[in-house]
Amino acid sequence: MNHKLTSKHICGSVLLLLMLILPLFSPLQKYLAIPTEVKVSTSAEIEAAPVSSHPNEAWTAFSSTNDSQVFHEFAGVPLKKTDIKKMKDIRLIPGGQSVGVELHTKGVLVVGHHLVTGEADEKTSPGEDARVQVGDILLKGNGEELNSMEDLSSLVKEAGKDGKAIKFTLKRNKEIMTATLNPSFNKQEKEYQIGLYIRDSAAGIGTMTFYHPDSKKYGALGHVISDMDTKKPIEIHEGTIVRSHVTSIEKGSQGVPGEKRAEFSLKDDRLGTITKNTPFGIFGELDGSMDNKSYPNGLPVGYAEQVEEGPAKILTVLDGDKMQTFDVEIVSNMPKKSPVTKGMIVKITDPKLLDKTGGIVQGMSGSPIIQNGKIIGAVTHVFVNDPTSGYGVHIEWMLQEAGIEIYDKQQKAS
Repeated sequence: MNHKLTSKHICGSVLLLLMLILPLFSPLQKYLAIPTEVKVSTSAEIEAAPVSSHPNEAWTAFSSTNDSQVFHEFAGVPLKKTDIKKMKDIRLIPGGQSVGVELHTKGVLVVGHHLVTGEADEKTSPGEDARVQVGDILLKGNGEELNSMEDLSSLVKEAGKDGKAIKFTLKRNKEIMTATLNPSFNKQEKEYQIGLYIRDSAAGIGTMTFYHPDSKKYGALGHVISDMDTKKPIEIHEGTIVRSHVTSIEKGSQGVPGEKRAEFSLKDDRLGTITKNTPFGIFGELDGSMDNKSYPNGLPVGYAEQVEEGPAKILTVLDGDKMQTFDVEIVSNMPKKSPVTKGMIVKITDPKLLDKTGGIVQGMSGSPIIQNGKIIGAVTHVFVNDPTSGYGVHIEWMLQEAGIEIYDKQQKAS
């Protein structure tokens, strides 16, 4: 019995030792380092290239006849395949400008309940009694679309005077449902009410990421705009993006994110439309063109696999509309086959930027990240406990959300 236990212990120890040592072997490291997918521009040539430059190692690679795959072999035996994805040659004008945004919701958003004091001093909330919840979007009332608070106010006033109920069509998360309620007359304010706080628009500031001259499409912010009360993404009916002018900076510190303060005019500073509000930013088309004096001819796109851990730069505005370049470091790059909002960890290293802002501040979201002469992504989030660092999103996912084709159509058809 003791002999069997000893043998088991020895085998277990050997297996554990192998598990710890194997990842350190150079051949295994090279095998794990070989990507399963590589993106290259349409104009790039795919060449057979050795995985290792050491003359005594037999790791080689060769390309297939259709240029869509590369097979890696060891001593003549194929071991791993890399898929080659041909990407369109896209040039973008980098952003960096401070922008203001105004979003009008699709329907009207419920952000709270309140009590209505009736004729007999009874206090009720018709909306809450009808089980309308905070975060619900009121899409229609008695069959009519609701796109503003004015639409809802007119409906409530009319239904109250006629003594009729309102049948709402509402959206809760992804589910469409109905709720019926009767407006109550508020004797103090002399009007009919439904006991709901609502909102039909939101505004804020951020940073432009890119402009695509061929399509006039743009991308900004790099993350979704959510309602300040419900914390849910705003579903937009329409929106406007405008120039904004930074007036001051509230410096960030550990546990307290900083903030850009800016002013803008929706009437005088309009840049274009906002048609999408997604986890990867806001998107739409500009009314005119947008230039960047530092990069008048634009920059090519750097895809996730081309991003390197190390020095990079960001463009952003700290005062007025003066765009500046600052040094950052890509601490970690995490390329994925499917869209992810947090693909890089970025650290601010520029002493001037750190002195002015303390790191990444609110309003800096969307600042384009440039590395090796390519635009690779945008700053999106700040770490609350370390304002010098935060997340970035890869540019390819923003391009896809903007509706800009990034894959070579010939390859997709093959």
